[in-house]
Amino acid sequence: MTGASDIIRAVVDGDGTLISADPPIATLQMQAGSAIGGPLAVPQLAALARLSIRMNIPLSRSIVAACGSADIDMWVRAKPRDGKVELAVVEWRERIAHKVANDSAGREADLVATQDGWSWQIDPQLRILMIDADNASNDYPKVGTPLTAWFRITADEDGQLPILHAFAERRSFSAQQATGKDGSVYLLSGMPMFDAAGRLSGYRGKASLDVAEVERHAAPTETGTPLFGRRLDRALRQPLGRIIANADTISSQLEGPLREDYASYAADIATAGRHLMELVDDLADLQAIDRPDFTVTHEDIDLADLSRRAAGLLAVKAADRTIRVDVPQSDEIVPAVGEFRRTLQILVNLIGNAIRYSPEGSMIWVRAESMDGVAQVTIADQGRGIAHDDQDRIFDKFERLGRDEAGGSGLGLYISRRLARAMGGDITVDSAPGQGARFVLRLPGA
Repeated sequence: MTGASDIIRAVVDGDGTLISADPPIATLQMQAGSAIGGPLAVPQLAALARLSIRMNIPLSRSIVAACGSADIDMWVRAKPRDGKVELAVVEWRERIAHKVANDSAGREADLVATQDGWSWQIDPQLRILMIDADNASNDYPKVGTPLTAWFRITADEDGQLPILHAFAERRSFSAQQATGKDGSVYLLSGMPMFDAAGRLSGYRGKASLDVAEVERHAAPTETGTPLFGRRLDRALRQPLGRIIANADTISSQLEGPLREDYASYAADIATAGRHLMELVDDLADLQAIDRPDFTVTHEDIDLADLSRRAAGLLAVKAADRTIRVDVPQSDEIVPAVGEFRRTLQILVNLIGNAIRYSPEGSMIWVRAESMDGVAQVTIADQGRGIAHDDQDRIFDKFERLGRDEAGGSGLGLYISRRLARAMGGDITVDSAPGQGARFVLRLPGA
């Protein structure tokens, strides 16, 4: 398991052979029945590599790979170069599904282990080789000590110890209950690691607080914790997704003719659902960035390229309002250091705001440049502008300055500035009433 700042790399040649890979991908490759020097056997990674080679352009996307009893969420960048593809996994999160006891209605519930906790890596003798640096303190086991010196492993209801069976069979395990020295009940999950010769070199895994135990002892005031936020996030996404999909189906009249006013009502429902989904996304981001251990990945990015991508994602929205977005030329390159996905998120928010608050038929300018070791993107619009006294307030949580336009949660600029500062940069605004607004994103130059 990797931290948020780790980058996992691999190289695939033109015929799909995995030439080299960092241990996590090498382990996935081996568990899929192949090895370094053989065909890339992780279907999602292989498909991304093939597409990048065929189109001969860099690609980035989120994929999910299954490994044993775990699902691995990855954000992967593929870059073709000299007939090969360089893969960079800038985010790697393992979700271990496990069962909990029947609830009060007699139903068996499926839960996913919380992301809270800390990561570890051990050798074949169970000695700790690494723990998550963000969480390393006197309260956690030290490198070189046995994992069992900190945890008391306990059997499940059937008297089984998943970790022992997994070690014996060199496979992954999950839902191994253990009690730490701090008295907390944890769920341990882990995946085997192999060297280039196929020998077991250890395990890496996660110690997460047992969700069932936390919820069983939770006080009513716990609705302010990250746990509540995650539960709310999961509880809202699925029904909102169904509402939006069904409303779109009705409004498009795919199942047959419908009264025009009914179709219009359905379109309104879909629009409101998307607004709520955006709010859920913002709340999830807010929960993440306000945590003291929040980190971002630092990698080489191109602000000019990201500006063009962000504008492209919003092209339909701009066209609906007959707004022209003038972006950097295709041959412009502005190297910077930051996280690809988070920087794109910031630019989509800034350009999206400019489109939302600009008059129809107007123009938005997006300019990227480097100066004095700083890379920056400027987004200028022809909107009604922002008063000088309000220019700091717009970066506050839930602040919309009395705007009543549809959409927007009042969190986008707050989240964007926090992300920019986490990457060593900042966002500033220069505006005056009636003269439009000029937002500038600055990041360290590459």
